[in-house]
Amino acid sequence: MTKFLRLLTGSFLFASVFFFADAVQAQPQTASKVPATTVVTVLGPSFTAPPALGKEDVTVYTGKTREDVIGWVPAQGERGKLELAILIDDATNIGNQLEDLRKFIRSQSPATSIGVFYATNGIVQPASQFSTDHEAVAKSVRITVGFTGASTSIYLSIMDLMSKWRVNNSRHEMLIIADGIDRFRGDPNSPDVTSTIEKAQKAGIIVHTLYARGAGRQGRNLFRVNYGQSNLAQMADETGGESFFQGLDTPISFAPFLDQLDMVVHNQYFLTFETARSTRKKGEFRRFRVRTEQHNVEISAADTVFVPGP
Repeated sequence: MTKFLRLLTGSFLFASVFFFADAVQAQPQTASKVPATTVVTVLGPSFTAPPALGKEDVTVYTGKTREDVIGWVPAQGERGKLELAILIDDATNIGNQLEDLRKFIRSQSPATSIGVFYATNGIVQPASQFSTDHEAVAKSVRITVGFTGASTSIYLSIMDLMSKWRVNNSRHEMLIIADGIDRFRGDPNSPDVTSTIEKAQKAGIIVHTLYARGAGRQGRNLFRVNYGQSNLAQMADETGGESFFQGLDTPISFAPFLDQLDMVVHNQYFLTFETARSTRKKGEFRRFRVRTEQHNVEISAADTVFVPGP
């Protein structure tokens, strides 16, 4: 009997050791953390200057996980460099508003490099390459042609410009002046809208849009105009930008909207937070949210940030 109890006890201990070892192996390993950096905009009510905001005032979530904020640097001084591409759809009818655009270009800080481009037939034609000579850039702004080409798509033109844009340490932002109608593939749910957003997110480009009525029947069609404005709003929202429009027609003056855009680009931060490393070999774009409990403060950011893999 005693021998039997000893064997039973030994078997129990032997099984317990293996059970414990299997349980340890079955527990999920803690994923390594990696830093992710993106540019966010902080504003007060109605595009006013925000109150001071520190790193401790900001929280970041990926899903239900609260991440550690490790960097909150104002885009000022040495970190204030900005490359701003102004892309004008040649199919729009704008003329009186161009002086507003020239004044906006001249008013930008010396750290801002501006390029002016025109979208036509799915490609871009540079009126001025990126330059800090704002007077020369302002002089390059011309009146639009005002008619559509055979393969007109503002989204193909945007992607064409992005593919030629060299990545550096500056902020990269675009102002798109267009009606947003996809005359090449058609609306709604144009695949090129999604592709443009994904390409901008991958390149870290913030897209701002300003609606201007386009030429032709489609530019007068209420349904197409609504689709176009929705496309522009979606593109700005998902890349962390702003979408400006005034009803269903071209604003009489661009000045109020360009003043708001000026407030945006002068109130941005480089946000860095730690998040779990991607399990995908090439990394992934992970959705995240930025919040603050400060009153009368609004933070705008892209929907996703790139997270490297193993």
